[in-house]
Amino acid sequence: MASGDKKVVYAALLGNSLIAVSKFVVASITGSSVMFSEGIHSLVDSGNQCLILFGMKRARKPADEKHPFGYGMELYFWTFVVAIMIFGIGAGISVYEGVHSIRHPEPVEAPIWNYAVITLALVFEGAAWWVAFREFQRTRGKQSLFGAVKNSKDPTVFTILFEDSAAMLGLLIAFIGIFCAQYFNMPVLDGVASVGVGLVLALVAILLAIESKGLLIGEGATPQLVASVREMVSDDNRITGLNEILTMHMGPRDILLAASVDFDDRLTADLVEDAITDFEMAIKARFPEIKRIFIEAQSWRQHQSDAVRTTSLQAGEA
Repeated sequence: MASGDKKVVYAALLGNSLIAVSKFVVASITGSSVMFSEGIHSLVDSGNQCLILFGMKRARKPADEKHPFGYGMELYFWTFVVAIMIFGIGAGISVYEGVHSIRHPEPVEAPIWNYAVITLALVFEGAAWWVAFREFQRTRGKQSLFGAVKNSKDPTVFTILFEDSAAMLGLLIAFIGIFCAQYFNMPVLDGVASVGVGLVLALVAILLAIESKGLLIGEGATPQLVASVREMVSDDNRITGLNEILTMHMGPRDILLAASVDFDDRLTADLVEDAITDFEMAIKARFPEIKRIFIEAQSWRQHQSDAVRTTSLQAGEA
């Protein structure tokens, strides 16, 4: 795991831990529903960062007999758990607290404390967000923001970026809610703001769950990497064709590649073995993230026959 990813997580963990304590203290003083929801929000975010760090540690475990492809996908699992926590705990409690405050509104006392903590929290969250955004920009390249998130195989950075973005938006909602509740003398608006924070968290949780699900069930390598592998194969005159190439991310920087290759019929078994060895060495030298390569020597006609048979069986099962 890159040190930059850890830096992002540690920065977010430190910021959220300090902010959570201050929000709960002020919520107890002022009785603000939205500030209590914001405290829950920061507490959940702190727990999420601990889960991500745990997932990063587990993902580094070497492969063993029980998990021959390693533990890289554990990071994807714990990211999915983070999404569930944001939705179930963060959004759930915030909406519940907001609805309770709407039904039983109480005036917010000493709102200046709320404004002070919100300002302080925006500074901490903004700093953590900037660290995450810089790391995200470093890996983003020329992709759009949406495209970079969609194509990313490492959920660490964009998870923290989503969380910090939601945190800053939640703080703005809290500020507006408390200010309007005070200015219009309508305590019910404090509860409405709490519900708004909950809805923001729910939206972020759904986006994270969608991205995590794709990684958890197995996503292939980027089209650019697959195209480069195809190009390398086409340049080898010992190989007459690449029937099929399959890839899957076993972790952010751990790709499995399986290829069905049609070798020149004039090659002996020893020469085919040499070609496979050369092919594997060249691929791993150019793409270190490809950790495992499986080559199947198969004629084009046999491959087509197997593909037709598989399609027929799938159609029959459907």
